[in-house]
Amino acid sequence: MRFLPDVTRRGFLGSFATGPALGLLSVSASAAEAQGADPATFDPDKFSPIDLSRHYSSSSLEFRLSNRSADLAPDGLRTPVGPIRLQGIPFHFGDRRPGNKDWLAISQADPSVARAQVEIPIGRSAAFVCFAHFCDWPSEKGDDPDPDRFEPVGEVIATVVLVYDDLVEEVFPIRRRFEVNPPSIPWGHFAFTAAPGSGAVPTPLDTPLERGTDWGGLQTGFVDNVYRPPILWLCPLKNPRPDRPIAHIRISAGRQSTLIVCGLTLCLLPQHPLRYERLSTYRLALPDESAADFERWTIQIDLGVIARQYVLPPFDPASWLESRWAGLGESRGKAVPGTRFRYLEIAASEAATLSITDRRTGAVRKFDLSGLDPVVSSQERPERGRLEILDRHKVWVHGRILDEAGRPTPARLSFRSSEGRYIPPCGHRAEINLGWFQDYGADLKVGGSSFAYLDGTFEAELPVGEVLVEISKGFEYRPVRERLQIRPDTRSLDLTLARWIDLRAQGWVTADTHVHFLSPSTALLESQAEGVNLVNLMAAQFGDLFANVGDLPGGALSSRDGEHMVWLGTENREHLLGHISLLHGRGEPVFPLSSGGPATSYFGDPLRFSLAEWADACRRREGLVIAPHFPNPPGEIAADIVTGRIDGVELWPRGTGFGFPFLEWYRYLNCGYRLAAVGGTDKMSAGTPVGANRTYAYLGEQEFTFAHWAEAVRSGNTFCSTGPLLLFEVEGKPPGSEIRLGAEGATLNFRVEARSSHPVHRVEIVHNGRVVASVEEAGGKSTLGLSDRLAIRGPGWLAARCLSTAPVSATWPFALAAHTSPVYLTVPGKELFSAPVAGYLLKLIAGVEAWTTDFATRPEAGRQRRTLSVFGEAREALERRLTNYTKYTK
Repeated sequence: MRFLPDVTRRGFLGSFATGPALGLLSVSASAAEAQGADPATFDPDKFSPIDLSRHYSSSSLEFRLSNRSADLAPDGLRTPVGPIRLQGIPFHFGDRRPGNKDWLAISQADPSVARAQVEIPIGRSAAFVCFAHFCDWPSEKGDDPDPDRFEPVGEVIATVVLVYDDLVEEVFPIRRRFEVNPPSIPWGHFAFTAAPGSGAVPTPLDTPLERGTDWGGLQTGFVDNVYRPPILWLCPLKNPRPDRPIAHIRISAGRQSTLIVCGLTLCLLPQHPLRYERLSTYRLALPDESAADFERWTIQIDLGVIARQYVLPPFDPASWLESRWAGLGESRGKAVPGTRFRYLEIAASEAATLSITDRRTGAVRKFDLSGLDPVVSSQERPERGRLEILDRHKVWVHGRILDEAGRPTPARLSFRSSEGRYIPPCGHRAEINLGWFQDYGADLKVGGSSFAYLDGTFEAELPVGEVLVEISKGFEYRPVRERLQIRPDTRSLDLTLARWIDLRAQGWVTADTHVHFLSPSTALLESQAEGVNLVNLMAAQFGDLFANVGDLPGGALSSRDGEHMVWLGTENREHLLGHISLLHGRGEPVFPLSSGGPATSYFGDPLRFSLAEWADACRRREGLVIAPHFPNPPGEIAADIVTGRIDGVELWPRGTGFGFPFLEWYRYLNCGYRLAAVGGTDKMSAGTPVGANRTYAYLGEQEFTFAHWAEAVRSGNTFCSTGPLLLFEVEGKPPGSEIRLGAEGATLNFRVEARSSHPVHRVEIVHNGRVVASVEEAGGKSTLGLSDRLAIRGPGWLAARCLSTAPVSATWPFALAAHTSPVYLTVPGKELFSAPVAGYLLKLIAGVEAWTTDFATRPEAGRQRRTLSVFGEAREALERRLTNYTKYTK
């Protein structure tokens, strides 16, 4: 889906460029201008601007309402000049050139610049009489302590009288905070029956942060400039005799205050020009297959706003329902150039007209939104295009997501229209923010599929008719895709998820070792919705940004049943030495969170700590030490593994499966270093589900606590997975176990089984980094296993892995796969060691020694020596092993 601003905004204080670079300090003069309309043109069947040039009494350059005028603009309040549209209503303002007058001041004040009464000839009928005006401020003493003094709400500033051709008169009071307001107001002090001339302008999330725009403002989806002075207030007075010609309009001053009239326009249509109808989605079929060409087509609306316009990638409901890949998200496909349909989300008056201009030919096609009939509009000739309203009838639905026992269960949910448009539940975004450090809501976009995280209940406004729904809950529930029929009387909706396997009941606990930026409560909700028992939420430093540090004192957060937990930890980072995850740990967090300068800490930060020192501090506090996104950055991690400071490595099956991270892990294993496999997402945006890559650790009958889970990880009975569930044993022993072989080795029985809600295509047994047994199923199976015997002749390790060819979409691309930790094989008198790997690790250690000595920003005296001593300890240990190995092999 592509969202475009396609706006031009011109303010009272000047104009600025078109396109997506929108500024909060800029002013949108009108909804019509915001959509690029020419203010000098208007529909004479809708409006008739009145020329007030003969009635202007003063100039905006010379007239001052009060001292506040000088505060706002020292050289006078500047209001627009000439033809202009305010909120789509055309006005003809005066000319500000020296000697000209451009304000009609209605006041009992100095008659040289104001008039106590004026009569304006009209000579025609109208449904509304629209004023563009403002009044003076009520008092210079806004902080008056007298409790009996009030803001003069309802004060009659002036009186407007419509005098008809039959001499009948209709009187309208122009009251403060009703029909008029001052040119600047305190926050929230809007007029009740008048609207500011500056409307909100839509801004997509990818709007560049320029010209004063801030990130928070972009999340709202619009820039609201209504407070930018001077504010012109638009007041459409409804004519009670719309069929009778108005002879003239008489405006009379009140007792004290001043009314400034800048423009007057007759509205000829019966619909209120400033009352917008609810946001509706329209499908515009263009004459040819060029809807994706946003340079060719200019689309404007005169009395309203086009909140979003976009094209959709091809979507076939039948294929979507039959797909085997529910829950994995579709690839973020682009709309093919050959589509005719442009989708428009519009909030507008019933009197609005939509105009489509072909910039190539200059041809213009117009559609009146009033009474638009989708049947009639669909009969328009294709060469002229057509417009149809979608989701005309909607109902408010209260829903539940139920497990097989009929209990509400958290899950992620997506409603879609038959065209593939996402329909978010109440409280969730339509346009999901995928930006880094911008994931603060319970929303998810996996590739091209948008979801809302729900606690098992929801409310949604759904269109009557066919609605598609997708529900997902982690790896152990079957994802659901269904076609629903929403009736006009539908008020409640129950959706059911079925668990196809329960590894928790078999003693397994799932965890995501690496999540950023979420609040603890949102992380807890998402963990429940994704079937993750434990989320490790990592406080971290990114330059001068400290994320989740304020959450550390709050400690752990648990679900009511104790089956889901969020524990706060830290990811301590150095850009070259590497990163290290310190999970839980009693007492204070391990500070500093980063060291050594950009891109982890701030400019000039010295290298105060090595990763090893951070790991030692975590170990002293009974925490778990993980190498995140292993092995990168590949610096100090070699020294920390050699010295036994790492409990597990976080592995991602990327691309086609088991690439460099796994090969690097195999190398360490082949050197005799025992490292458990864990899964973590490094989630930093709404484009990655919590637990998309997760750790399964076996607790057995032990109570689910962080301490027991950490103990299970250290013991090595784990597997990491992005979907499949992989159980493996050798001679009946699980991963993490040690099997002692005889001097000549042994023949070992193994058994592996992969199960998944999506097809698994290959299962493999890996011995010392090489595949030694496998089974493959071209079409994929939900259960795929292998059992056999292997002749093993020396020390080493065995592990199992499986892979699916399923297409998976996320911010971090990954394969649908799983990998177990090893079963370790020992032979008395023989050490598992690889001289080539040792040589490689020594080079890494030498590299970080050189960088620390020559390039790192130096800390206080003694600290650099402490860091270098870690590398020296690792180098000596590895050289000692290499020397002993060389002697033994000779």
